[in-house]
Amino acid sequence: MISHRPPGSGHAYRRDPDQRFPVHPSAGEEVHLGVTGSDDIQDLTAEIEVTRPGGQVRRLAVDAQSVTGSAPGIKLADNHLGASQSASLVASAGWEVRLTVEARCRYRYRFVARRPDGTERTEWFSFKSSQWLERNVVALAPDGGHSQLVEGSEACLTDGERIWAARFAFRLDPREHVVGFGERFDRLDQRGHRIDSQVWEQYLNQGQTGRTYFPVPFAHVIGGTGWGFHVQTGARTWFDIGATDPSQLRIEVNLDLPDRPGPVLSCAVYHGGPAKVLDAFWKDTGRPTELPPWVFRLWASGNEWNTQAQVLRQAELHRSHGIPLGVMVVEAWSDESTYTVFRDAQYEVRQDGAPQSLHDFTFPADGAWPDPVGMVNQLHAADVKLILWQVPIIKVADDSLPQTKAHAMSAMRENILVRVRDPDGRLVPYRNRGWWFPGGLLPDLSDPRAARWWTDRRRYLVDEIGVDGFKTDGGEHAWGSDLVYLDGTNGTMRNNEYPRHYVAAYGDLLASNGKARVTFSRAGFTGSQVNGAFWAGDERSTWEAFRWSMLAGLNAAASGVIYWGWDIAGFSGPIPDAELYVRAMAASVFVPVMQYHSEYNHHRLPSRDRTPWNIAQRTGGAALLDEVRRLVNLRERLVPYLTKETKAAILSGRPLMCPLYFDHPDDRRAWTVTQWYLGRDLLVAPVLEPHRAEWETFLPAGRWVHAWTGARVSGGCVVTSPAPRDQIPIYVPEASWANGLRTLFNP
Repeated sequence: MISHRPPGSGHAYRRDPDQRFPVHPSAGEEVHLGVTGSDDIQDLTAEIEVTRPGGQVRRLAVDAQSVTGSAPGIKLADNHLGASQSASLVASAGWEVRLTVEARCRYRYRFVARRPDGTERTEWFSFKSSQWLERNVVALAPDGGHSQLVEGSEACLTDGERIWAARFAFRLDPREHVVGFGERFDRLDQRGHRIDSQVWEQYLNQGQTGRTYFPVPFAHVIGGTGWGFHVQTGARTWFDIGATDPSQLRIEVNLDLPDRPGPVLSCAVYHGGPAKVLDAFWKDTGRPTELPPWVFRLWASGNEWNTQAQVLRQAELHRSHGIPLGVMVVEAWSDESTYTVFRDAQYEVRQDGAPQSLHDFTFPADGAWPDPVGMVNQLHAADVKLILWQVPIIKVADDSLPQTKAHAMSAMRENILVRVRDPDGRLVPYRNRGWWFPGGLLPDLSDPRAARWWTDRRRYLVDEIGVDGFKTDGGEHAWGSDLVYLDGTNGTMRNNEYPRHYVAAYGDLLASNGKARVTFSRAGFTGSQVNGAFWAGDERSTWEAFRWSMLAGLNAAASGVIYWGWDIAGFSGPIPDAELYVRAMAASVFVPVMQYHSEYNHHRLPSRDRTPWNIAQRTGGAALLDEVRRLVNLRERLVPYLTKETKAAILSGRPLMCPLYFDHPDDRRAWTVTQWYLGRDLLVAPVLEPHRAEWETFLPAGRWVHAWTGARVSGGCVVTSPAPRDQIPIYVPEASWANGLRTLFNP
């Protein structure tokens, strides 16, 4: 069997060996036609028909050249996720035909493979050569945005029938910094760099690759007159931020639209300082929904907490060690197939795939979860909330449970799935092309009927068992321009929007039961800030990942996210040492969501749990437990402050975790440090390097109080202060010190 898929698998950062590249070739460009097949192929030829504008047809046969596959040998992590992703990076061997594309020609081609036992031909494929045409492509709102537009920069890539891309450019002043673009791990100011806006599951090394789970095609331009912009699209977008031409910010957007005159893109342009720009962006895309105060307490999680006894044991260990716990996130609760049923539960399979209720289940006394309702009640009695893990996939595999298979059949019958077209042109269910849950079915949660179908099968968890929220993991499974959503739109235009609809569906489920919309997600896009909380995804326990994560939080905040956190000191691989753990915990006291988490490690010993007592036992001793206890109790005292400051942030457009340049855009030092304001009155300077007894902090102009000592300091300079392991530099404006903040640090 030989394979050629013109759009490939949809992998955003890899050319597949059996794809056409570029997918929509332009005149004068070399196109690569890739094909894969079995090892017994003796030779392979492409039969090509070229139809010129006058109707003349030229036929040619081009021999394909073999291409050697490669295995990069990347070992991402010593765990099951690292092994799965590493395997997905291996490139297959295949063949390739190269062809220079003529202008205004239509191409039709197929491949012919010869084997010892005969000849095989593929179906016919086709494309029409495209060209870039100068044309008005972008509608700017308000009209004042035209002052930023570079004259003559607008153009579209079209084959005369469809528009495949559009581009335009804004002017950049030499003084201007460009920040935002979603959760970015590499830097604050993106000037001089090229980035794209593509929802992507980058397991580890986000700061090194430049990829992100949560892009937003929105940015602030700070340092000149003050403005910002939002490219109003769900399509993949590229930004050249003064890299090619320092005086221009160039924007190019993938499209798949009928060719027509007039604008094919909308871009909002906002004027003013960062808070005014962010407030305007929220008015357009949705203001964050305020969550209850308990969200600001300590969250705890471990992927090996996979029984009721273990969950209750961990809750009790927090209590016995004097470390206040607010939220438990339980990932390994389900049967690992339906993601709707507690593992070991006994029940009659609903062959029609209909929703189940609590009374449908029996929970064996000697099972993993003998009494889920009783467990939730015990946690609630201890003032601990419960969050359960989810993924937006119907697992389709040989080991899927009968109930999962019944759900899959129902989903296909009820037509609630994202689809693709097969070679015959029929719409068939899309099978996940990613390395995580490969082959799974993807519900179209942008469709209200499909979203209800999906959440109805989880409703009993909220209504009857009493869970308080969901960890809405994944969200990056929509791969490929060829996806077709239930409203008829395609993957090019919609894939980035998938995580927003996914999280909103769970928020609606919780709200329908009178509960707060508490979801905890890593993937997002424009508008995702409206629902729930977010964390920075999967990372190792290293100082480098610590620094990347703090940048990610600041960029997410500048892009409109209020409730953001990370896996304190990382979650993957070997545990952090004591110094990194405590430094990360000390910083996280002053991050909107404070949570630790650890990856599944097959219950091997020694444990890789990131619990304070496990880290203390393995690396830090009793002193570490004392330090964490003090920090978490400080966090408890901060909850009323965080609640008050969140209300102010949502009303004002100034983030809760606020980068310094929001208030000090013209001070160059605000751009060179990883610091932030938490609310209006706490200046936070995390210690991001090991073996540091002191730490430098940039203090803006004014009078400040060192929160730990009460010492008064004049700002407008960089100050050096002692930084014990559990006391990162925190400064408070002198005018605010007496208004209750002193007692937070010196109770």
